[in-house]
Amino acid sequence: MSGSVVDNTVSSGNSSAAIPTDISGQILDLDEDDDLEVFSKDTNLTDGSSFNASMQTSPASMINQYKFEEEEDAETKDIFVTVDNPESHVTAIETYITYRVVTKTTRSEFDSSEFEVRRRYQDFLWLKGRLEEAHPTLIVHPLPEKFVMKGMVERFNEDFIETRRRALHRFLNKIAEHPIFSSSEDFKIFLTAASGELTSHKKQEFTEMQEYVEAFSQKISSVDKVTQRIVREQKEYLEELKECGPTYALWSQSEEELAESLKNVAGSVDRCCKETEEQVKHLNDHLIPVLHEYVLCADTLKAVLRRRDNIQADFEAKTEALATKKTDRDMMRDDLDKAEDRLEWANNALKSDWTRWQKVMRTDLRSAFVDTAERNVSYYEKCLAVWESFLNSQRTDAEGNGKVDFS
Repeated sequence: MSGSVVDNTVSSGNSSAAIPTDISGQILDLDEDDDLEVFSKDTNLTDGSSFNASMQTSPASMINQYKFEEEEDAETKDIFVTVDNPESHVTAIETYITYRVVTKTTRSEFDSSEFEVRRRYQDFLWLKGRLEEAHPTLIVHPLPEKFVMKGMVERFNEDFIETRRRALHRFLNKIAEHPIFSSSEDFKIFLTAASGELTSHKKQEFTEMQEYVEAFSQKISSVDKVTQRIVREQKEYLEELKECGPTYALWSQSEEELAESLKNVAGSVDRCCKETEEQVKHLNDHLIPVLHEYVLCADTLKAVLRRRDNIQADFEAKTEALATKKTDRDMMRDDLDKAEDRLEWANNALKSDWTRWQKVMRTDLRSAFVDTAERNVSYYEKCLAVWESFLNSQRTDAEGNGKVDFS
């Protein structure tokens, strides 16, 4: 900037400073917030000091200033978390990866200055869920996707595991840097508790229910999509089949020797068309609606579990508040009793309805699958009968004419 700027001073008694007309056209077009940020770092408007030419205003000097501030933040950081050393575990029912989580801290609320635990992905999910429940208006850093992303051929290949490890490491460090999350009791438990202790903090019964619903949702959605694709393909096949019959009939008009056979083929194709139409109609009317209904049911179950979790969180929040607020203990006790009663009612209602829903779901799906299987048997038996009839008629004609040997 030109030297005329140096001659202008900004005092505490003036709300603005005059800008020389010879440089007014040279002012950078910055956002208002950017202007305030730059000047708040380079001038002291509140105590009346002047805008000095010796003050650093170049981009390079500002970058150095920010770097200095970052170094200061690093020096004052009192908790460091590392995620490394992934290990594969194979059991009779599943294969999964655990990661080593190493914590070094100088905080007084920790019993030691260093901790080392192993955590699997679902433990990170638990921590994220707990933080979201306890602080619904704060922004929790996202976790990497739970399932294999498109393009990943093998779930447990080295690239996938390393990509996930880096993402989990970043997630924990974002939590450690947060002024509220880093002081959370759940975060401390995650970093320090042994595997068995951590499991006791997770609501195992409803966690298993939630995992079942997630797995059920994936499977029923896949079956629904595959069934709809089969129906679409059968409809396309039916359209092709409908064109096939008239083709054989037209062909029979130009082939005296094969006329009867071609007409029979055309008739057989027409009858198969009718059977295929009924098959498609059956799938559309009976199987697809049931599958889609339970796709929606899975979403409903997820919402129910979320509401139960909110009730649980409300109960725990009131329990924690009761322990810290001595003055209004009686009032909080009433609220706590009500919350506990509500939680017990919600748990019992959900368990009862869960058993009922599972029974209905299994009965409905079993009925739909059995009905479809029986319909498939009938469909293919009818098609087989059609073609056997055609084959027998051809054998009879051939034996009568003495032209063809079908043996």
